[in-house]
Amino acid sequence: MLERKIDKQLMEWKTGADKQCLLVKGARQVGKTYSIDKFCRENYKNYIYINFDLDDEYAGIFEGALDSSTIIKNLSLIFSNVRIVPGETVVFLDEIQNCPRARTALKFLAIEKPFDVIASGSLLGIRYREVPSFPVGYVNHLEMNSLDFEEYCWANGVTKEAIGYLRAYYDNMEAVPSAVHDRMLRLFREHIVVGGMPAAVNSFLRTRHFGSVLETQKGILADYLDDIAKYASGNDKAKARECFLAIPRNLAKDYKKFQYSIVARGGSARKYSGSLMWLYDAGIINLCHNLTIPDLPLEGNSKGDEFKVYMRDTGLLTAMLEEGSQKDIIDGNLGIYKGAIYENIIADVFAKNGRKLYYFCVPSQIEMDFFVRQGGLATAVEVKSSDNTKSKSMRNIINNYGVKKGIKLSTKNIGEFDNITSLPLYLAMFI
Repeated sequence: MLERKIDKQLMEWKTGADKQCLLVKGARQVGKTYSIDKFCRENYKNYIYINFDLDDEYAGIFEGALDSSTIIKNLSLIFSNVRIVPGETVVFLDEIQNCPRARTALKFLAIEKPFDVIASGSLLGIRYREVPSFPVGYVNHLEMNSLDFEEYCWANGVTKEAIGYLRAYYDNMEAVPSAVHDRMLRLFREHIVVGGMPAAVNSFLRTRHFGSVLETQKGILADYLDDIAKYASGNDKAKARECFLAIPRNLAKDYKKFQYSIVARGGSARKYSGSLMWLYDAGIINLCHNLTIPDLPLEGNSKGDEFKVYMRDTGLLTAMLEEGSQKDIIDGNLGIYKGAIYENIIADVFAKNGRKLYYFCVPSQIEMDFFVRQGGLATAVEVKSSDNTKSKSMRNIINNYGVKKGIKLSTKNIGEFDNITSLPLYLAMFI
């Protein structure tokens, strides 16, 4: 059984003074249903589970009037054995994107509070146009991702106390003991290959075999392609599929700005941008925007039409490569793809920490992998896959672009030189 950070967040929501209906968003197969179902069973006397994917009859509960008394009456007709008692009853509306009126009903259920409501959906971002009225101001929001690196460590027996010790080394800028450093690097490389999709993680914990992990990941990728075929509209079906399959090719370039011409000959933003945003709204990809200047505010200086595209789960990205790539990653032999894979995992780490993603690039002059706000400064972040951290880019950006602070992520231990901090890759979770 995997421990997830959302377990604590769900309890904080339940005991919160300003509790509204809760809407949990996230891509398919990141573990939403399992975590919410477990929480509801363990923390309520009465529990109603409704999955709008499983039975068309459930949509009828929200036909007609949407006041709470009508909804309770309709619920009691289907779930006659469940008592509805305020404070003791929870209704879990799963795959709510398939019943737009149920999402509208959240407003009325939040006002009258006849029972607690948790709603969840995998494609909420792309089904919003079908909702007749959004319950703005009546819903608490949570976003769930696949396991982050800290959760992956928990699954592999690294205790929260041990994570706390690592945090202390980071806070004090003290070198991590070599045995611990080596183990954390091995776990980090494993996490790159296994990723964070619960089914893939459980497969690895059960078998310790990367082949079984890859088989699981291939199944998830096939499900994503099925979703594109099922839910994308019209011409977006083929174009979203082409954009999805082109992600590894775009990341393999030295200049990693997403180029529509790599999706298809003659490709352009006019033809493909909508399909790319479909993948973003479905929770499959992250976008990392270029900056006009490497300075704060990062969002204010970002370019809306220049970005890199990363997979939200790095394990799925490695599964899109040819057979044998998993072993190459573990052994450190991936050639040109190595940089792309390590950039993707750091993008994954930052995004799961709630950061928007930014980079800075002037073609043929300089490219810096990421920029974050840290200590009130626009901080450059450079990612290296080994302990060879020599690079002109970091020194160039500090000397010539007014950047005052830099972080180099690599397999090296903690260290500081002037205004550049060296951190091992696994400590990116604390940035």
